[in-house]
Amino acid sequence: MKKKIYILTECSLLVALSTVLSFCKVYEAPLGGAVTLLSMLPVIYISFKHGILWGLGSGFVYSVTQILFGMQTVAYVPTTLGVIGCIIFDYVLPFTLLGLGGITIYFKPKEKSKVYLAVISGTLLAVTLRFACHLVSGAVIWYEITKAGEWNDYVFKYSKWVYSFIYNISYLGPDGALVLLASPVMVRLMNIPFFAKRYE
Repeated sequence: MKKKIYILTECSLLVALSTVLSFCKVYEAPLGGAVTLLSMLPVIYISFKHGILWGLGSGFVYSVTQILFGMQTVAYVPTTLGVIGCIIFDYVLPFTLLGLGGITIYFKPKEKSKVYLAVISGTLLAVTLRFACHLVSGAVIWYEITKAGEWNDYVFKYSKWVYSFIYNISYLGPDGALVLLASPVMVRLMNIPFFAKRYE
């Protein structure tokens, strides 16, 4: 029981940290999305340290905080079905799926280099899954809204999938790259158990 309370407390603090970091924006895209100060990293870390169930649960809680602070974006969607789709594909799924990053550690890497590879590949998986969700949302929901509102010029130049890819990669590419670069350092500094037992 004490262990679960400790894990729950740690996860709560890390979700809070992710939420705070999400406000530290290096760049903010005009129609939603931003390059942040490693806001995805704490949730991904949870999945490595405590497993993907804790990671998914923490990711879901994080998604709720993002919905609460991102309602001004949802307000642009004109239909009820579109709002539901936006909440699912722009918030619930992408941020919850960050908790799957730790799945690569289930392969139990034994060499130091493979541990780093597992962490980097798991982080890449989490970021890619988030990108895929935003890609679907951009093509299915936001393309027509942007086109109708004439909010930018290049929406008229490309198909909906190309448009969504370009828009989402513009912020999630740099954001994901920063997280990937920081992930090996995080493992060492945060003293993830599987790493510590083998190499300290």
